[in-house]
Amino acid sequence: MSFDRSLLPDALTYFEGEGLPLAGRGKWRTTACRLHGGSDSLRVNTASGGWCCMSCGAHGGDVLAHHMAAHGLDFVEAAKALGAWVEDGKPAQHHRPAPLPARDALALLDREANFVAITAVSAANGAALTDPDRARLLHAAALIHSLQEAFHAKV
Repeated sequence: MSFDRSLLPDALTYFEGEGLPLAGRGKWRTTACRLHGGSDSLRVNTASGGWCCMSCGAHGGDVLAHHMAAHGLDFVEAAKALGAWVEDGKPAQHHRPAPLPARDALALLDREANFVAITAVSAANGAALTDPDRARLLHAAALIHSLQEAFHAKV
């Protein structure tokens, strides 16, 4: 089993297939950021698939990274979902992921905790949570829990 990058969809096909049409011309285009609910803050490089939200700061180098973040999937799950995982008859190799540096973990925790707090205040003020809001909230909770488990194991 292995990952074949050449099987990933191109950026235009991927983002439009996700219901995120890309507006503008040129290599960098604009769409909504489902990671935080922004309407036009996600910038996408149509040549590489790289993306960056100008509002929440989420970013990645290709459509696979976006699919992982948007759907809360790990690498293999996202690669399979996008058709870029090839069953070649070889046994799966389990690589231990590199540990997340503490600085990056704190930045991630800060961003996710901020999102949870803003969502809680909005709900407390009577705002109804949409299905994408609920999904993003569950994703934030999962990330926070993963960080807690990863760093708790080190103590």
